[in-house]
Amino acid sequence: MEINVIEQIKRFQEFIDSNYYNSLLDNARKGNRFLLVDFSELSKYDPDLATELLDAPEETIKAIEKAIEQFDVDGLSNFKIRFHNLPQSQNIMVRDIRSKHINKLFFVEGVIRRKSDVRPQVTSARFECPICGNIMNVLQLEGTFKEPTRCGCGRKGKFVMLDKELVDAQGIVVEEAHENLEGGEQPKRINVLLTNDLVSPLSEKRISPGSKVEVVGIVKEVPIISRSGAKSTKLDLMIDASYIKPVEGTFYEIEISEEEKKEILEIANDPKGYEKLVNSMAPSIYGYEKIKEALLLQLMGGVRKVRMDNVVSRGDMHILLVGDPGSGKSALLKRITQIAPKGRYVSGKGVSGAGITAAVVRDEFLSGWALEAGAMVLSSDGLVCVDELDKMSSEDRAAMHEALENQTVSISKANIQATLIARTTVLAAANPKFGRFDPYSVIADQIDLPPTLINRFDLIFPIKDLPEETRDERMAKHILTLHQRPDINEPEIPTEILRKYIAYARQKISPKLTDGALEEIKEFYLRMRKSGGEGEIKTIPISARQLEALIRLSEASAKTRLDDRVTRKDAKKAIELLDYCLMQVGFDKETGKIDIDRIATGVGAAQRSHIQVLKEIIGELETKLGKTIPINDVVAEAKNRGLDEDKVEEALERLKRSGDVFEPRRGFVSKI
Repeated sequence: MEINVIEQIKRFQEFIDSNYYNSLLDNARKGNRFLLVDFSELSKYDPDLATELLDAPEETIKAIEKAIEQFDVDGLSNFKIRFHNLPQSQNIMVRDIRSKHINKLFFVEGVIRRKSDVRPQVTSARFECPICGNIMNVLQLEGTFKEPTRCGCGRKGKFVMLDKELVDAQGIVVEEAHENLEGGEQPKRINVLLTNDLVSPLSEKRISPGSKVEVVGIVKEVPIISRSGAKSTKLDLMIDASYIKPVEGTFYEIEISEEEKKEILEIANDPKGYEKLVNSMAPSIYGYEKIKEALLLQLMGGVRKVRMDNVVSRGDMHILLVGDPGSGKSALLKRITQIAPKGRYVSGKGVSGAGITAAVVRDEFLSGWALEAGAMVLSSDGLVCVDELDKMSSEDRAAMHEALENQTVSISKANIQATLIARTTVLAAANPKFGRFDPYSVIADQIDLPPTLINRFDLIFPIKDLPEETRDERMAKHILTLHQRPDINEPEIPTEILRKYIAYARQKISPKLTDGALEEIKEFYLRMRKSGGEGEIKTIPISARQLEALIRLSEASAKTRLDDRVTRKDAKKAIELLDYCLMQVGFDKETGKIDIDRIATGVGAAQRSHIQVLKEIIGELETKLGKTIPINDVVAEAKNRGLDEDKVEEALERLKRSGDVFEPRRGFVSKI
């Protein structure tokens, strides 16, 4: 049923008068030139008007704006009306938009992939005829600027432009969220045009690339201009946005109701609260208590500090799981992406350096080059899970270095020099060098990743899958029961509440170190450093990077209790976790000490001392025998000094690789 325009304006006036008059006055007083209307209230008040709005949104919205102008309040001209809370029937996926949807009101959900700059756009221009003085108003609705073709007095062309109306406009590209896709579908994209208050600096902040948004707007067609300048028969689609809101941002943007707050505080005050949180991390995966505890602390995160000289200490901690195949690493990663908002999962060969940091692409909107954010930047203030880290190519892995340590991504390509913020927590998983851990050799030698990358992870957990009767029996029972009754292992704390708990801790709590905690960490650090310095071989058991990791871990531990103070107990928990990792990864059987260099630089202290001894031997023999030294003599001399043949061969190999010595002919070495 069609409603005539005058009737429409009258009804809208009554609706706004009874429901939104106060907020209208409020907005006018604050200088906000828009009014946000809840669609469900309109459909309760007048279902016919609501139907009319969905079917012919442009005319109806104009009628509402006319109705608003008729209120006797200053500053109501050019007032925009924005609708939200549309019925679920109006939700449409980008891939399902068809020609029948054009000029109707819908809402789509998706992730912002790209956004152009804000630029002014002409909406209408007024022209004067130089002969008769007639003034014509031309609406600029298409992409090209239009002038009037003729005047009533008969004059054609060459009119004087008096003025033009401008609006701020910005284009964004919205891509379907991947959780709504099935099978091998690629997420589809659509251009969205934002105008007026939707591009105000406050809205700008909320719609950075990577944010998940809900866009309410009118689907419109855009003519495609071919190279010859003619219009094509094919048309492109875009959405003229009426309202845009972030669906779920980072942990810092999750809203928490009063009831949820009560629940959160109950868990925090429960003596077994910490255990419950750890058990709810991944209840369907058996064992790995230490790893689950570390993952909980990772989600909580430490405190980011910006010092007076603008040096930033990151609060996010990165964790690396290196484990045998089939040990449940990927399942852990998938589960963590479900708990964290803005959680992204990327894997091995499917990742390129540009895809994980940022890429420079051609910009269709403004022509030229634009930056397209990769996974690390898109999930800033979120979490990225990188599976199969060892399968990535070395160039692509190198792209992660800066993002892991400084939490920025710098790009200097084409004419773009930019530094993007990537405050992302990284959880990575990899397989050992030969696919499975060899229980008899050193773990550090079996992690096939560059030392520079490994050094940036705060905690490294090797996951070994060794047969052990009682554990195997429990695990088999756990897995089989899960298959028999999939719903048996409900988390003690529901995922939604767990997520809110972490969000609450991150939003409200920023713990400070107490003297007790400081003392505890300092003592551990000094004790560890000291333990490496006895005897000829000086191992480096722990470095300053591990000290920072300890601080982050203890801050995260205080957050789990929702406590503003980092106590001695938190420091002990952090030390216990780090010690566990170091014993597993950095323990050197030769010296019987923990040696962080084994993993951080790839050359342990013992090996370094062998190389030193070998260099001395070669130097001494050179003075006796001349330039060419038989290898047998080197081995014999090394034996006298207590080095066995295998060690000599390994050290020689390293010297050859580094270019200190070479083999002029078989069985002889010379210094370079």
